[in-house]
Order: sequence, then C-alpha cells, then structure tokens
Amino acid sequence: MKNTAARSYRAVRQLTARLEKGFAELQRNPDRGDISITTVIIWVAAVTGALLIAGTIAVVVAKYNGNLSGI
Repeated sequence: MKNTAARSYRAVRQLTARLEKGFAELQRNPDRGDISITTVIIWVAAVTGALLIAGTIAVVVAKYNGNLSGI
C-alpha cells in the first residue's frame, strides 16, 4: 500500500507541475494559434466529400458485385 500511495502522490505532483507550467506559458503567450472556423468548415467538407465518394463506390460495387466477380 505504501508503494501505491507513493506512486500516486508522485503522479499527482508531476501532473500539478505540468499544469502549472502550462498555465504560466498561457499567461506569457496568450495567442495559442487556434484554428479558424474557416479551416474547420473546409475539413468537415473534405471529410464529408470523401465519405460520400466512398459510399458511392460501395453502392456501385454492391450493385454490380456479381458482374465484377469474373474480373
């Protein structure tokens, strides 16, 4: 039990130190370079387009599966 308690205490100390460093960095440099909403819209459109293309291919392959088996 001592070993587990010591490890837990050490982990909490390390996590606390890391969070404190992160908050200090955030106060020194508040501009974190967050992505813009335009970038998010472009990524969503790209992923949606890719899924639609993949879905269309899957439908065509399923429809003509018997005809494509001899290729």
